[in-house]
Amino acid sequence: MPRIEMGRTNKLGYAAVIGLEGYARKSVDPVLYELIKLRASVLNGCGYCVDMHATAGRKRGIPVRKLFAVAAWEHSPTLFDDRERAVLALTDAVTRLGPDTVTDEIWAAAAAHFDDGELGALVLAIATINVWNRIAISTEMAPPVDAKHPVE
Repeated sequence: MPRIEMGRTNKLGYAAVIGLEGYARKSVDPVLYELIKLRASVLNGCGYCVDMHATAGRKRGIPVRKLFAVAAWEHSPTLFDDRERAVLALTDAVTRLGPDTVTDEIWAAAAAHFDDGELGALVLAIATINVWNRIAISTEMAPPVDAKHPVE
C-alpha cells in the first residue's frame, strides 16, 4: 500500500500531471511512447512503472524481446531501428540530466527523425514519466498482483 494516495491527498497537482500525461500520450507515437516510459522507469528503478509500461507495451504488440532489451538497448542494435535508438538515447539523456547529458549529438540524432513539435512532445513525455516515477517511488507504489494482474 502506498504511503499516501496522491490522487486523493493532492487532487489538483495530480490532475495537472494527468493532463500533461494525456497530452504526451496523444502527441507521441504509441510504440515510442511505451519505449520512453519503460526506459525511463528502468533507469529510475521504478518497479510500479516498469510493470505498467511493459504490460502496456505487450498490449500494444511490442515484441517481448524488445521490451526486455529496453534495459540494454545500446547493446541490442538489431532490435531497435535508428528512430527508436534516437528516442531511447534522448530518454537516457533527459532522465540522467547533468552537464554532459543532452549533447548536441544526441539532440541531432533525434532531430534527424522528428520535427520541432515532435521533439517537444518527446521531451514532455520523458519529463512526465520522470514525474510519475518520482511519485510512485516516493509513495512506495507496488505493481498489482491479483486475478486481474497475475504474475506469469
